[in-house]
Amino acid sequence: MAGRNPGTELELGWISKVYVNRPAVVRHAEQIKKWKTVKGNWQAAWLLKAVTCIDLTTLSGDDTPSNVQRLCFKAKHPIREDLLKALDMHDKGITVGAVCVYPARVSDAVNTLKAAGCNIPVASVAAGFPSGQTPLESKLTEIRLAVEYGAREIDIVISRSLVLTGQWEGLYEEIRLCRAACGDAHMKTILATGELGSLANVYKASMIAMMAGSDFIKTSTGKEVENATFPVGIVMMRAIKEYYWQTGYKVGFKPAGGIRTAKEAITWLMLVKEELGVEWLTPELFRLGASSLLGDIEQQIFYHVTGSYALQHELAMA
Repeated sequence: MAGRNPGTELELGWISKVYVNRPAVVRHAEQIKKWKTVKGNWQAAWLLKAVTCIDLTTLSGDDTPSNVQRLCFKAKHPIREDLLKALDMHDKGITVGAVCVYPARVSDAVNTLKAAGCNIPVASVAAGFPSGQTPLESKLTEIRLAVEYGAREIDIVISRSLVLTGQWEGLYEEIRLCRAACGDAHMKTILATGELGSLANVYKASMIAMMAGSDFIKTSTGKEVENATFPVGIVMMRAIKEYYWQTGYKVGFKPAGGIRTAKEAITWLMLVKEELGVEWLTPELFRLGASSLLGDIEQQIFYHVTGSYALQHELAMA
């Protein structure tokens, strides 16, 4: 990870007069959907970049040690070796950005990756994921346990009620305490933007999360009705840019939920490049939260190399 954002004192003046021109944001988002995608070798290069930024995720009630182990194997070998050789990328050490699981499965993932001899970080959701409707002390205990189990990244969820009722001091303090509980583990703060009511609230919550010391801000849990959308992404990235101008600290961005196709992944990468610049196109500052995305990316790379789409048995499951 890049140098950490230490946070700042709470500056309510930064959000007191926020106005988001929703029609303009929505128009810009509609234009983004019409962007022409790259083709050929350029597409393959963008897709491999996307792979390195994926938080390969399983967050199901029926997760077991065996399917976490399979996920970790896929994390280390996200693209078939013969496909990488055809692209002359087999010796570049391409892996996903992290493996993301529930706290109870962190030890399974850590042990599997250690046995495989790779340094892919394990991320754990925590702090009452996905609803955030648990007492603060329970949230902090869950974070500490996940770190104790070996998680190097923690994806916390905020209490949406604090945003909806304008309790910005309370939100700031809650996130600061979560950051302290993370210790050396990097913290991604999930805003659950589909439940915040307005784009202005998304901007304000983004700024508060960064002031409180978040290393990343993340759109969604993936469990809401509305997850990662381009209007929300634009607003969050504008907040990241403003925070960087104000403090000199770079905060990462993670869209998550509903990102399933290679084309969508490339569009998110292009949007980050447009809004924040190429320096954000690294796993240290950009992640894609996804469970099924990798399969489509590998399918598209298979097509680029062979000229045909793979049969179901030809690509390993994630």
